[in-house]
Amino acid sequence: MNAVDLRFGPLLKARIGLDSASIGAAAIERAVRLRATATGSGSEDAYWQLLHAKPGEMQQLIEAVVVPETWFYRYPESLVALVDVVRARLAREPGPVRILSLPCSTGEEPYSIVMALLDAGIAPSQLAVDAMDVSEAVIARARLAVYGPNSFRGEADGWRQRYFTTGAQGDVLSRRVADLVHFQSGNLFDTPLPQATASTYDIVFCRNLLIYFDTPTQERAVRLLRQLARRDGMLFVGPAEASLLTRQGMRAWRLPHAFAFHVAPLPVLAPAPVPSTLNRPAALMARPPALRAPARAATARRWSTLIARDASAPAAASDATGSSDETALAEISRLADRGETTLALAACERWLATRSPTAQVFYLQGLLHDAAGRSEAAQMAYRKALYLDPRHRETLAHLAALLASQGDTEGARRLQARGARKERQHG
Repeated sequence: MNAVDLRFGPLLKARIGLDSASIGAAAIERAVRLRATATGSGSEDAYWQLLHAKPGEMQQLIEAVVVPETWFYRYPESLVALVDVVRARLAREPGPVRILSLPCSTGEEPYSIVMALLDAGIAPSQLAVDAMDVSEAVIARARLAVYGPNSFRGEADGWRQRYFTTGAQGDVLSRRVADLVHFQSGNLFDTPLPQATASTYDIVFCRNLLIYFDTPTQERAVRLLRQLARRDGMLFVGPAEASLLTRQGMRAWRLPHAFAFHVAPLPVLAPAPVPSTLNRPAALMARPPALRAPARAATARRWSTLIARDASAPAAASDATGSSDETALAEISRLADRGETTLALAACERWLATRSPTAQVFYLQGLLHDAAGRSEAAQMAYRKALYLDPRHRETLAHLAALLASQGDTEGARRLQARGARKERQHG
């Protein structure tokens, strides 16, 4: 562990719950260097002193670490489930239905929530939508409600024409949508949250946040999220986080790919057996507590095949050294084939420090940890891969088998079902 990670990593974890291992020490180092340069500190030691002396600088460091990645209607199945939940709630009792989006990033998620509900015939007076993020910069951008092409991906199905107009700086969201969302900067671990004091929420969206925490912080975060919601409320998470909630006995919504859970846990039932057709090396099923050296060697011999089959990055892409993505993947393969796991992991870190993160690299990083018996680190890497590509076939299979080996058969079955659906789509 380097000096930056020893000091700045724990500080960020204490402030916002961030586990530095989830994004890599290199990402924190880059943020520290960026802020040290911007403040003219001259060195990491000088910046450390300034960080504790200058009001507002901690927030600036958080801004440098947090990188928003979102777009409109990112999870359409979740919005279908949301409409069902809201209609059922309004049929039982008068509104408004209270909804929280946390973290909300630059606003695409809460605005998508409002557009979906308006399109379903829900009256604006029946909605109360709050949105929170630890980054004040992204909150400012969300309030501006002007978006570029990166916020629009996939099929628009007419909503872009209904709710946006073209402006000089980008597509401008209609005020009849924007005015229905109340934005505020806030942190899940604040006590209490700024907007959570009046009453609890019917629905809480908390996507792709838990993957950045270690296991104790994840458990604490889930407890806080459940406190924010009514006992009969719903909690929406990201696809890589669903198994975290099934392990706590929470029941998933009936619609596939909704990633929605009833807040109140169900009684623990006897789990169904996991299908035996998981696409997973037999050596990786041989646990606990860690793989034997011959098993790790057998796994290493598969690396060249795994990388050659699944690598999708264009060979023309390269980093500042001129090394192509294909060459960098080959280097990881070479190191893994020689059994040099530490160096192979370091190669993954170099990729993440110098190139755009990809599902493939996080998947390979997970395999390396998995083969070495580091289950928690492997899960973290696999979940990062699924965050970037929720249908990454090999990651779904390997994470499913890892969860099965730890007794989480429900989580494993859900991942296996997702992988099977992907196979049918390509069959």
